[in-house]
Amino acid sequence: MPKTDIPGSDPQRWKALVFIALAQLMVVLDATIVNIALPTAQQDLGISDGNRQWVITAYALAFGGLLLFGGRISDLWGRKRTFIVGLAGFAAASALGGAANGEAMMLGARALQGVFGALLAPAALSLLAVMFTDAKERAKAFGIYGAIAGGGGAVGLILGGFLTEYLNWRWTFYVNIPFAIAAAVGAYLVIREPAGARNRASLDIPGVVLSTLGLVALVYGFTRAEHSGWSDGLTVGMFIASAVLLAAFVITEAKVKAPLLPLRVLTERNRAGVYLSLGLAVIGMFGLFLFLTFYLQIVKEYSPVATGFAFMPMIVGMIVGSTQIGTRLMTRVPPRMLMAPGFLVAALGMLMLTQLDINTSYAGLIMPAQLLLGLGMGTAFMPAMSLATHGVDPRDAGVASAMVNTSQQVGGAIGTALLNTIAASATTSYISSHTAGAADPKLLQLQGMVHGFSSAIWWAVGILVLSAGIAFSFITTGRPDMGASSKSSGDGDGAGTEGEVRVPVVLH
Repeated sequence: MPKTDIPGSDPQRWKALVFIALAQLMVVLDATIVNIALPTAQQDLGISDGNRQWVITAYALAFGGLLLFGGRISDLWGRKRTFIVGLAGFAAASALGGAANGEAMMLGARALQGVFGALLAPAALSLLAVMFTDAKERAKAFGIYGAIAGGGGAVGLILGGFLTEYLNWRWTFYVNIPFAIAAAVGAYLVIREPAGARNRASLDIPGVVLSTLGLVALVYGFTRAEHSGWSDGLTVGMFIASAVLLAAFVITEAKVKAPLLPLRVLTERNRAGVYLSLGLAVIGMFGLFLFLTFYLQIVKEYSPVATGFAFMPMIVGMIVGSTQIGTRLMTRVPPRMLMAPGFLVAALGMLMLTQLDINTSYAGLIMPAQLLLGLGMGTAFMPAMSLATHGVDPRDAGVASAMVNTSQQVGGAIGTALLNTIAASATTSYISSHTAGAADPKLLQLQGMVHGFSSAIWWAVGILVLSAGIAFSFITTGRPDMGASSKSSGDGDGAGTEGEVRVPVVLH
């Protein structure tokens, strides 16, 4: 078949990828950029220590709770329209946050950022899923997307450090505005969403309510456990409520005519393996971001800018792993042969970080550990992103994409709470057992902190190894069929039926 007959042959798609990637970078870096600015913003706005966490939590709850709804809206409205609305809303919410004159205005802005981020993120990924159907081109597109999805958080640390140190914290919000405007204008001009990819079925209101409340309760439960403990009454109540609500959601989805999340999206073995392994891997990644940031700033006394740049090796590794290793091998080997080894290489990098002490050399241990982490995660994320939408009817691409974001968001909440709790417990135990013979209390505090970090990182190593095992055992699809993409792309339904060898390659 001539190349011009392949839906993926429109060069406008590659221009569209630039703006989709720009929007994804904005959403991902926003998750970490505000963390750097939080101490000065708290002081300027008079936010109490007890409410400080809500600057982070308000965003996490809105974003995590509404992702499935946002994915379904993109299927219903069309991905391009949802994408542009999400960008416009995110820019407006960022302007509100930058102009905040008090606690209420700041928390409201963060919640709104989460709401529009939940529209934007699934729309961006599902646009790639329905626009890039040729296997080789899909590999390149998702390689770029995977590098941004994996490394954007570290970029946020660098940018946040610069803006906070040389301008002020308000610019960590204002910086989103030019990103959003450029991406929205570009998307309006160049994105051409394929016809027939929308799902005009009526909206599943009970599913929206149950999934949103269930996910909010789950994310809040883990967030609260971090500072109030796992046995706290409200924490336990949130977990119970989440289990009940999500169980009711699954029962509802099995019965309604037009479900918010068709269960076929979850029950396909390969996608289930992606969602589970990716969510677990993100838990492990938070071991790096959370503890290494504290280690560099408190123990090594790095400035915010220096701390951000200290994460550069991981960003480089992510880019190389995703755009070079993953992209070049994805059309040659089955996805699990990239994902499982990728997670194991990342686990090796994490294993090196268990050797941290107060005198650890950055060049001798931290830098090579980050390179391994970046290479492994970049190599694994790239085929995972593709596989998450593998074989999905184009009309379900939005909710399938939302499930990837949801698994990452929940994984991040679990990682922060679980690993922080483990670290705090290990630190307390270390200090109490070494207090008697300590000559320098401050040194003992630092030693206890580093001991806590390394103890928690051991758990992150185990979680990454588990991710590799799940990827290897659950994901059974073969390498993409290079000749089938053009054939498949001509079908009205898009990707075939469950159980077929389908092509719009995998790649989430």
